[in-house]
Amino acid sequence: MNRIRSFSFAGLLLTPLALVALAASAPAPPPLPAPSAQTKPAAQPLVRAVSSIGITVGDLDKAVEFYTQTLTFTRGAQTERFGDEIERLTGVFGARVRTATLTLGQETIELSQFLAPEGRTIPQDSRSNDLWFQHIAIVVSDMDKAYATLREHNVRHASSGPQTLPAWNTNAAGISAFYFKDPDAHVLEVIHFPVGKGDPRWQTKSDKLFLGIDHTAIVVADTHKSLTFYRDLLGLKVAGNSENSGTEQEHLNNVFGARLRITTLKAPSGPGIELLEYLSPTTGRPFPADTSSNDLWHWHTTLTSAAPDATPLLDEPTVRRISTPANMGTLVHDPFMFRDPDGHALMLHHDKSSQADGDPTTSAQGR
Repeated sequence: MNRIRSFSFAGLLLTPLALVALAASAPAPPPLPAPSAQTKPAAQPLVRAVSSIGITVGDLDKAVEFYTQTLTFTRGAQTERFGDEIERLTGVFGARVRTATLTLGQETIELSQFLAPEGRTIPQDSRSNDLWFQHIAIVVSDMDKAYATLREHNVRHASSGPQTLPAWNTNAAGISAFYFKDPDAHVLEVIHFPVGKGDPRWQTKSDKLFLGIDHTAIVVADTHKSLTFYRDLLGLKVAGNSENSGTEQEHLNNVFGARLRITTLKAPSGPGIELLEYLSPTTGRPFPADTSSNDLWHWHTTLTSAAPDATPLLDEPTVRRISTPANMGTLVHDPFMFRDPDGHALMLHHDKSSQADGDPTTSAQGR
């Protein structure tokens, strides 16, 4: 019964793209820019954790079944919200939203269905170099078994099949990945790290197939501008960068001639955020200006802040607000959503426990 009207503006499906921040091709990646003079790095980083990834879905029950039965996420709390507070948070008038919290390993996702008003579906002609692309990378203990499991559950392919990076790609040799779609056509990745690659915790012996979320990846138009936002303004740390190309990258992303500049950013805790800049082809389309939180291509990355005052962030010209809380800028009272320079959504909320514990980073400086 929860039908969602279809929409197309030359594309909007999150087609595959990011390989791994660790992946590198033969040429050495160019040096990253120094912090800009206009936006200096925070003395105390505003963001202390990437706490969850939010995805708007068309049918919550169907989505929860997929993520728990196929990908073995664990079901958590489920809520239904309506009224002024959720309308202000999402920027959607008349919003009534069901949300389910799911966990895999140490990581969390939040699936949200707008019972009202319903949003737009993901168009079939979306490409992986379009700027609205975002995915999560799910680490697996065995790629062959993971692919077989996904085939048994009849998932839709986004890659032609699992791709393994070749030996000449020294920083990422042996890393394998595969892209597929959930019931709403969001693109997801399964990734396997061989010994010596990736976070050491992915090397821990486990009888589980799906282990956790390594990162979320977003396409950006200009790495330098994105670093000014994510590194200099939010305080995330650069954990690695590379330049990827070749037939494996092309077939993983389903983009002929794909050449990517990949930059990985990390908060003190939580999954990474990968910036994916297409050096070629440069035909990716911009983020739709009229995107709303109830559209199915809407993702948001939830960030935890130790600073109770977000006024410095809100004063930045590159920050575009989604939320309109009654006390905008006072995170103690209101989490809020905003967009990065390319249009990707983030939600910032205050970690009240750090203030109670006397964390020195809770002084009003924030950045």
